[in-house]
Amino acid sequence: MRYSQITEWCHAVIRSQAAEGGIYVDATMGNGHDTLFLCELAGKSGTVWAFDIQEKAVLNTRALLSEHGYGGSVHLIRDGHENMDQYLKPGTADVVCFNFGYLPGGDHRIATKPETSVTAIRKGLEILKSKGMMSLCIYSGKETGFEEKDRILSCLKELPPKEYTVIVNEYYNRGNCPPMPVFIFKE
Repeated sequence: MRYSQITEWCHAVIRSQAAEGGIYVDATMGNGHDTLFLCELAGKSGTVWAFDIQEKAVLNTRALLSEHGYGGSVHLIRDGHENMDQYLKPGTADVVCFNFGYLPGGDHRIATKPETSVTAIRKGLEILKSKGMMSLCIYSGKETGFEEKDRILSCLKELPPKEYTVIVNEYYNRGNCPPMPVFIFKE
């Protein structure tokens, strides 16, 4: 495993906290790699919910999951992550993960937006169980990426410390706006 890669690092932290049989949410489905990882964690007794606004993301994820033998307890939802509360009840999810930005291999003009991302984080925190966790892979570098990163970090700074522990990491010696892994633990 290459812990220097943001997704591998986030997966390692999630794996250290999550148990088989839980409810897992991939708030930004993309090409399905986080969804597949969460399916592996959930096992036969767990459930995974994955969200994306693009049909291409749903098709790519469905193909990846099928290739690996997953499908039964996975819900692939073509809807914005800011609407996840319409599908999941408060206090039910063990893990919620986000990978902000655009669909790799897709149209870069279609990307997560600051307003909907902050709303989705807040709703994801409501959906999390006590002792649940959220992981955020924040990518910046484009015009909206910087604004999104700033708005997300501002939102996280305001979370009550008695209810949440927020750990913000950065690649300190990398240039070119490296991604930022963030972990939120709900008390």
